[in-house]
Amino acid sequence: MDTIFFILSKVVQFCIEPLNWVILFIIFSLIFLILRKVALCKRFLLLALFDLLVVGWLPTSEMGLRYLEELIPKTSLATLSENDLGGIIILGGAIEGSQIAVDRGEISIGSAAERVSKAFELIRKYPNIPFIFSGYSGHISPKGISESEAFKQLIQEQGLTELTEKTAHYENQSRNTYENVLFMKPMIEEFGKKNESGSLKPWLLITSASHMYRSARIFEKQGIAIISMPVDFQTAASLRWTEFDLVDGAQNWNKLFHELVGLLAYWITGKI
Repeated sequence: MDTIFFILSKVVQFCIEPLNWVILFIIFSLIFLILRKVALCKRFLLLALFDLLVVGWLPTSEMGLRYLEELIPKTSLATLSENDLGGIIILGGAIEGSQIAVDRGEISIGSAAERVSKAFELIRKYPNIPFIFSGYSGHISPKGISESEAFKQLIQEQGLTELTEKTAHYENQSRNTYENVLFMKPMIEEFGKKNESGSLKPWLLITSASHMYRSARIFEKQGIAIISMPVDFQTAASLRWTEFDLVDGAQNWNKLFHELVGLLAYWITGKI
């Protein structure tokens, strides 16, 4: 059932991306042009043009994305000591361990690179607490090595192997956020530091700001206390009213729709 849910989520993700609609509108325009339905051809061309304008004018996507990024406030590291934490959780989604990485011999880090850089910072700052990197692959047909194996390689390249010898743990089966939490839960209970009462201390969670709300809700549903450390912010304090950028706009819409559909799907299926 989880596999069907995973595949269906990828199909839905493709269907809801606004730039993909442009292709569909143009195909319909060509069909109606061939059928000599000029009026309908013009309408679908106008829809394609309107779609491009909505995607490219940045405030249209930034408004929703900024709201989502600010739902869970960022925790100040200045207020945290090593004794406050049960461990550190790093969610996958930033590392590319695909066939390209294998063939080229270099691990690639994508647009959510801050998940990795912040992880390295916190591993150095809190060297005595355990951390879990969670992630296999978000692709339907993954190739190459898992994200967890790729992160382990980055740990070696950063010279952190000896420092993390007793604290590093890896979960390499999960394909989405729900599986991240589900497969990590036994590891959190086994390796997490505890209070004097025997209860688990909260874990510091690193993930993208737009992804933090959905992640936090899933951890809450599983009864795992977390302290949020959102990174990879895509919006500023003010909207860029005069800017038009199809690349940035498409990425913003992709992230926004991905999270909104994910929240809806997880709510319907009782995962949050």
